[in-house]
This record gives sequence, structure tokens and C-alpha cells, in this order.
Amino acid sequence: MDINDLLKPFQKFGINLGLERIDRLLSNLGNPHHRVPIVHVAGTNGKGSVCAYLSSVLTEAGYKIGRYISPHLVSWTERICINEKEIEIEKLSATIEEVINAISSESPPTQFEIFTAAAWLYFARERVDIAIMEVGLGGRLDATNVCPSPLVTIITSISREHWQILGDTVAEIAIEKAGILKANCPAVMGKLPPDPERAIAEKVKQLKCPAIWVEPAEKIPEGKAKYNNIEYELPLLGDIQLTNSAIAIAALQILQQQGWNISRESISNGIAKTRWLGRLQWTQWQQKKMLVDGAHNPAAAQILRQYVDTLNVPIAWVLGILATKDQKGILEALLRPRDRLYLVPVPNKEYTEPQKLAKIAREVCPNLLSCQTHLELFLALEQATNNDSLVVLGGSLYLVGYFLEKMRVL
Repeated sequence: MDINDLLKPFQKFGINLGLERIDRLLSNLGNPHHRVPIVHVAGTNGKGSVCAYLSSVLTEAGYKIGRYISPHLVSWTERICINEKEIEIEKLSATIEEVINAISSESPPTQFEIFTAAAWLYFARERVDIAIMEVGLGGRLDATNVCPSPLVTIITSISREHWQILGDTVAEIAIEKAGILKANCPAVMGKLPPDPERAIAEKVKQLKCPAIWVEPAEKIPEGKAKYNNIEYELPLLGDIQLTNSAIAIAALQILQQQGWNISRESISNGIAKTRWLGRLQWTQWQQKKMLVDGAHNPAAAQILRQYVDTLNVPIAWVLGILATKDQKGILEALLRPRDRLYLVPVPNKEYTEPQKLAKIAREVCPNLLSCQTHLELFLALEQATNNDSLVVLGGSLYLVGYFLEKMRVL
């Protein structure tokens, strides 16, 4: 059966954080998560690339490595991988059906909880050596947060996102993300703003976590970086990868101390082989080079803007933003005078109307060269490519995923 058809009945339960339902479901499945050593990764931005670095390096080191991420860009199978290979669609379908059949008559699980349980079940049966588990939302009450003793916990970054659920301030959001920290378990933290740093430092102290607060790697010649005396090529774009790669290396060195056999060569080679779609990714549309990046919150938008500023070319933005996102914050971070802007819906999602985005855009950046709204993404791309500007598609990972999916069949 199609994955969407299997999961559709559970969409109505939406986002409903809590551990009671996932605990019950996993118990009905024989507690597969108890058989899977994990590295647990939370954060506002950077989770995906850190997970990608870890998976690539540990695969290079010869281990059988599971990786669980969300959301996907094109296919549900992207969410569950072993050694960089996506789960086969037939196996995924069968595993989800098994999970659904194990649901108790009590409060039904959410779609994300069902999929997370499927990941645990698949990884346990495949006997992975380590699973890299990315938090879906927050941390404390996320369905991935069911293992009492992770090998390492990681918090990559914290900024204001999902405030409707996690809390109005970054300090409140930090407390939710710090919920993945466990007593006496090693923790790695990226560079955090002062209030979140204080909140997490207090949690680290309470739990007696051996903690590493990571500084960015050093940029060295020939497109390389250096962290803790390890030199490596950075395949992912943007200065933020100096931090994300350093976070991954710090976690890997903790695993080394625990007895995992990870050589310097495996770290260097594994990072160089890392791939991560939809984030500062170059592609083509109608024989014209363009850039795609999800940039779905202000912090991610700032990173994208910093990167395009290094290119020193005029920019034509093609953007769609979900209704639940900080539209003004994203547009303030991205837009500059003389930019062109093309606004579109995000297919099959609750999006912000392009006309509303246009109003906000004109307020935050009144000197745009042009600001247009379109009913459909590819109509906007047709217009955006009719000038000599670099086309940058972003504002939503779902919009980027829709583009990449259509490009496979066009």
C-alpha cells in the first residue's frame, strides 16, 4: 500500500507532543528502541547536516549506521537510511503496517509517532551498530526521546521557531530542547545565544553531563577546515558548516573515547563524502544555474543571505512560506534593496498567501526591484529566469522538496 494512504488516517491527530503514546506503542512492539544505541540530535538549525556528517563518517569507519531524519524532501524513504541507503519502499510499507497493527485501543498515536516507531523497529531488526536520531520538534516530549542512555546528545543551535508549541522565548525553547540531555551522558553543544546557553548550562549541571561547548572549525586554504587537529574538506556550503562539522567531530571523538574504532582518516574521508539535499544546493532550471535552500526560519534565512552575499551577483528570490512560520523574520533576513522577489504557494501545505507575503516584503524592504505573486511555482520560475539575476528558491523545505520531486519527472 502507498505510504501516504497508510499514514493519512493519522494526519488528523496533528502535532501532539508527549511520550505516553510512543512508549505504549513501542512496548506493544517489544521495545525495539532498547536494542539500538543512539546519538540523539536536537536544535533549531543544523540538525540535518550534523546527522549527515555523523552517518557518513561512521559508515566510512565500517559500522552499520542507521539515520532517522524529518521532514523528507521528496520521498518518505529519505527519513530512514542505513549506511546512506534509503529504506526500500516495500520494507517501509510493511514496517508501518506492522506498527499500525500494534496500536492499542487507547489514545491513538500521531503520524510522526507511527513513523518514529517504524524507524526504531527497522533499526533493531537490522541490528544497526548506532542509530543517528534527529529530533522532530523540540526534544523533551518528542517521540525520539525514549532512550534513557544515549551514547551522545547534541544540541546544534537554538533560535525562535515553533514558539506556538515550545514557548515564546528562546530560553523556554532551550529548556524544551535540553530535555534530550540525560544524567551522566556526554553532551555536545553548538554556539548558542546567551539566554539559551544559560538555561542549558544549568540543565547540564543538574544532570552532571560531561559537556563540550563547540567553537567553529578553522577555515584553512584550499577549501578545507581544521578542528581538533583534524583537517578535512567541507563538501557542504556556507560558513555555518564550520560549526556543524566541528559539532560532529566533537561527538565522534566522544565515541572514540567510549571505544568505538573511528580513525582520523575515517573522519576526514567521511566528512568529505557527506551529502545533504535541499540546503545550499546548486541545481539547474531550463539550463540556468540556480540555488535551492529551505531557509524556513529567520536563523536559516540569515545563513542563506550570508552565503549569497559572497557571490556578489543580483538575486531573484522565489519564495513560499508556511502559515505557521515567522514570515516577517524570514523576509527581513533575506531581502535587500534591488533584489527581485517572486512569491508562490507551498503545494499541499497550509501556506501564507503570496499577496500577504508581498505586503510584508514591501514593508520590510521597500526598495525591491520587483515584487510579484504567482499561483504556481513553475510560473514564477519562468518569470524569475527572464533576467540575469541568480534565482534562489527557498522559504520552505516543502517547497524545495516539491521542486526537486517535479524535476525528477519533468
